[in-house]
Amino acid sequence: MTHPHHDRVDGWEPAATELAAPAPAFPDHPGAFRLYGPRFQHNPAQLYREMRHVHGPVAPILLDGDIPAWLVLGYRELHYVTSNPELFGRDPRRWNAWDRIPPDWPLLPVVGYQPYTMHLEGAEFERRSTIMNDVLSDVDLFELRALCERTCDELVDGFAGRGEADLIAEYAQSIPMLLIGRMIGVPETGLPELLSAMNAATDGSGPEAIAGHSRFVAIINALLADRRAHPRPDIPSALLGHPGKLTDEEASWDLLLIVGIGQQPITDWIGNTLRLMLTDSRFAVTLSGGRRSVGQALNEVLWEDTPLQNMSGRWAIRSTQLAGQHIQTGDMLVLSCAAANGDPQVRPDSFEGPGGNHAHMSFGHGEHRCPYPAQEIAETIVRAAVEVLLDRLPDTDLAVSPDALVWRPSPWLRGLSALPVHFSPS
Repeated sequence: MTHPHHDRVDGWEPAATELAAPAPAFPDHPGAFRLYGPRFQHNPAQLYREMRHVHGPVAPILLDGDIPAWLVLGYRELHYVTSNPELFGRDPRRWNAWDRIPPDWPLLPVVGYQPYTMHLEGAEFERRSTIMNDVLSDVDLFELRALCERTCDELVDGFAGRGEADLIAEYAQSIPMLLIGRMIGVPETGLPELLSAMNAATDGSGPEAIAGHSRFVAIINALLADRRAHPRPDIPSALLGHPGKLTDEEASWDLLLIVGIGQQPITDWIGNTLRLMLTDSRFAVTLSGGRRSVGQALNEVLWEDTPLQNMSGRWAIRSTQLAGQHIQTGDMLVLSCAAANGDPQVRPDSFEGPGGNHAHMSFGHGEHRCPYPAQEIAETIVRAAVEVLLDRLPDTDLAVSPDALVWRPSPWLRGLSALPVHFSPS
């Protein structure tokens, strides 16, 4: 049972007008904040500040269904946790709360164990992550940029004549899947089905989401079977042909990860950057004057409004102390990239903006961070998407008040549900 109108279990609480009933007590997790509900969805940065004020850099939280965990808010603490895999493991099967998790828990697809590289540890992680890094490093970023521009132009062509569009549904959401689909060799005729399956798996719920995921897996496995018989110069063939010798099952999981994990973060990075540039005068004044501000906007979003807000997670291999909190064996630690980026210990009040500083935690840290080649691929896609749109439609403006924009309810990712704009038809 969830309580969406309560964000703190005891101690500090929201204003009385926000409360529908007294919050329940959690003796084993005192002072926990809820990482869901209207307050978190509307202004997570404010909630992180309140958590830090009450608990310091590591705070007790409750996930959907009031499942207890810890949120690592501090920059140094996040760095410490991700730098010590012998103390904080990546395998979620270590979790001591599985007996509390119902089979229909909405966060299960994110938290539950699957044999992706991201859930592996030790020698097996080293082998699989090396293969993935090698394969992604072979992507030609100049060719990717040209492919990005062509794909983005095709999407803009679809709405440029109308004078209005939703830049999430009609643009940002389609770009990563169309691009990655082309990069992995999905035939042009198969791209609509791939996009439909991924959107259903990501945005749907219940049977719709399950059916979408099943279609997505079937497309990936059929592609791998074809490349096993008929190799080509593409990512699936590179996975299968790598000297590390992936099994068919391992190749399937790793290709699913490559295709699927970038979809929503890239969508949100595009959407959040466009929102910034359309609402902040520091960027708006240069929309028709040059491209230098696009790179600044990309970096500022990663510091101030990162798509990857929180990561699941790490699990304590043994009992330990972290920032004054007693972490029990098997406890789950959610890593807050967003809160770490705003940590006043590394960003004092006089800090005037990120500028060229790329020391944010938006790609994670440590051995399980987002691979560097994947970071370069993502930035190439996002930069092209923003630049093409603003080049094609330079007078683009929001069609609603900035305060009317709605953020999707997710503890992990921060992105807009829609970004309605208008512009001169072309």
